[in-house]
Amino acid sequence: MKYPEVVPMVLGDTVIPPGSAKTVDLQIARLLSGTEIHMPVHVFRSEKPGPTVLLSGGLHGDEVNGIEAVRRMMSLRLFNDLPCGTVVAIPIINVYGFLFFSREVPDGKDVNRSFPGSTQGSLASLVAHTLTDKVLPHIDLALDFHTGGASRTNSPQVRYDPEDPDAIRYARAFGAPMSMASSLIPGSLRAQGRSMGVPIIVYEGGESMRLEESAVKDAIRGTKRLLSSLGMYAHKTPKVRGLKDRHGKGSAPRHLSQTTWVRAEASGLFSFERESGQAIAEGELIGRIRNPYDSYSVKVFAPFDGFIIGHNNMPLVHRGDALFHVGRESDWP
Repeated sequence: MKYPEVVPMVLGDTVIPPGSAKTVDLQIARLLSGTEIHMPVHVFRSEKPGPTVLLSGGLHGDEVNGIEAVRRMMSLRLFNDLPCGTVVAIPIINVYGFLFFSREVPDGKDVNRSFPGSTQGSLASLVAHTLTDKVLPHIDLALDFHTGGASRTNSPQVRYDPEDPDAIRYARAFGAPMSMASSLIPGSLRAQGRSMGVPIIVYEGGESMRLEESAVKDAIRGTKRLLSSLGMYAHKTPKVRGLKDRHGKGSAPRHLSQTTWVRAEASGLFSFERESGQAIAEGELIGRIRNPYDSYSVKVFAPFDGFIIGHNNMPLVHRGDALFHVGRESDWP
């Protein structure tokens, strides 16, 4: 794909010429104390034309693996000598949630259900509007980093819009250990990107409020592979880390479909026998739920041959709670 001649980028009131790097603090709003909250946006530009790629973390403020992945890539100076194009790096979108150790902003709203946002809306809407109005118009594609929420651990994976051929291509280039289609949710960043012609893929790895080194490293390796496919990373491309089959043999990246949740059939103390990233066989014991007074024990079985996408770490569960997210292996579309 040919990209137009490189021209200065105007982000907020800041002009960023080709071949330069700048940090722009976009003002969001003020807290009750009068303290101003900003969204720091780091821009790295080559002098040569190429795509503009957004790398973002902290859309949910408690998902620290994505925040650390973007921070570490900047610390490693991955974007300081780009062969072409532009990288826009935002370690923390939801600064409010980050300050309060929360998925949401202090008023309880989810930024990732608030797009396109409004200047007259809630705190979540203000954050969404800033990203929609100030950042997304400059972007050609985006990679948004997340973790599992609600005490669930997600195996390192990438998710894409099955209706977007570009998103599929970028997901394949990322090369996560696990990949799957994921339909767009109204009000989400991905849905907003689609409406503006910006393909957005999502990386998920680890659990909220936990810094997990393996998930961070998989995020960085995948980003290098994606940038390499765009001509924006001139160094050795990392190998793809795969997952073993249910016999413990082989190692290959897996594409999953027909994903579903295995839910608790009873309330009690939950322990998992199998965990995220592991292969499972239909009918295999993957967990147990026991009554605290030892009056009953319920076994949890795998519904089909496949892989565990994510598992619940909560030791106490209620009937109907999600225990395992599982999917069947399939070919790429």
